[in-house]
Amino acid sequence: MTACFAHYTFSLRRCCATLLLAAGLSAGAQAAVYPLPADGDALIGKIQETQVRAGETLLDIGRRYSVGIDEMTHANPGVDPWLPPVGHSVVVPTQYVLPNAPRVGIVVNLPELRLYYYPPAKPGEQRVVMTYPLGIGSEGRAIPSGSTTIIEKKVDPLWTVPESIRAEHAAEGEFLPKIVLPGPDNPLGKYALRLGFNSFLIHSTNRPFSVGMRISHGCLRMFPENIEEFYPQVAIGTPVRIVDQPYKAGWHQGALYFEAHPPMAEAGHSPTTNLTPMVAAITSTVEAKLDDRAWQLAAQLASRRAGIPAQIFVPAPQVASSAQAAALKTPNQSWLVQVGVFRDIRKIKQVTQLMRRMELPVLANSRDEAGSCRVLVGPFLSREEAVVTGQRIYKNAGLENLLVPATRFGTATACALN
Repeated sequence: MTACFAHYTFSLRRCCATLLLAAGLSAGAQAAVYPLPADGDALIGKIQETQVRAGETLLDIGRRYSVGIDEMTHANPGVDPWLPPVGHSVVVPTQYVLPNAPRVGIVVNLPELRLYYYPPAKPGEQRVVMTYPLGIGSEGRAIPSGSTTIIEKKVDPLWTVPESIRAEHAAEGEFLPKIVLPGPDNPLGKYALRLGFNSFLIHSTNRPFSVGMRISHGCLRMFPENIEEFYPQVAIGTPVRIVDQPYKAGWHQGALYFEAHPPMAEAGHSPTTNLTPMVAAITSTVEAKLDDRAWQLAAQLASRRAGIPAQIFVPAPQVASSAQAAALKTPNQSWLVQVGVFRDIRKIKQVTQLMRRMELPVLANSRDEAGSCRVLVGPFLSREEAVVTGQRIYKNAGLENLLVPATRFGTATACALN
């Protein structure tokens, strides 16, 4: 197989003794498979917490949940990653804003040290997204951003050691063979998928402690149990997109979420010196104008770089425009789609914002004597258009809805949301 830029061995100068002890971690990571949200929604998973067991490191805990060591460390500032207190409650960051990229094939977000895989849709089944932590190239050796495909797959691959790596190790007194056969000493592990980029692989590893860190010569490493699940599902020709997105923004149930990771040094920016990438990530997602508090929250998250999504903005719901109100007054056969009747202000805001994200005309009608608020979409001059809109709402947002004549409600009135 084509040579992969991966470490064959580590001297104690490169890897502390504690990490070497962690090489014996047992498998058993939870499957990281989530239902793929509808277009316009970008949040998957949920934050979890667990207590430290005797003898556990943050690396052990993260591996159980398919989370890398750097992710665990950033999510638990102040906790010793190698000697966390027994019984201490730690955060497991298993919630993610999906990268800003087509939801097709494989997407690798380098600053996040994470891979997202969007399997092809299966007839009659909901689409899913699978996500796994990665070990990537050390500073200055990261795989380049861009688009490629999987061009080869190998079980029990050989490793042809690049001369540059042999020379580097020889200078430190470590002499590597030209070819490493399959087995426990092979750093490619059991499985390898070759990218169209020159000499880069997605592969397993015989050193699981390196997953979730910047430690390789450039390839993308996965936990052995993760790639065992991932490998058989990925076909040759699968598209692969490598992106550099330390800041991610996305909508979920009408609210805007923001997630920040340490920028790669190669990108030449940091949250304390350059917030332009943060602003660009948000403005590429948001059409509405954000208030000052939203920007302040985003800046705080960018500074902390904890890798945990947080809600930063919930727009006020739209109310009836004068044009919509006029349409309701006309004695014609126009129609409305009733998306729901709610008393919870937060739910009203979420649903109306979701409809707005779908670019639908939203009305908020408060004529219910019980104080409930109806969220209505329309009006539509034809019943057919209303039916199609209702089907679209159900397909993309999963919301049951009801077709009603516009004349039933008269002039729309804004719901009181205070």
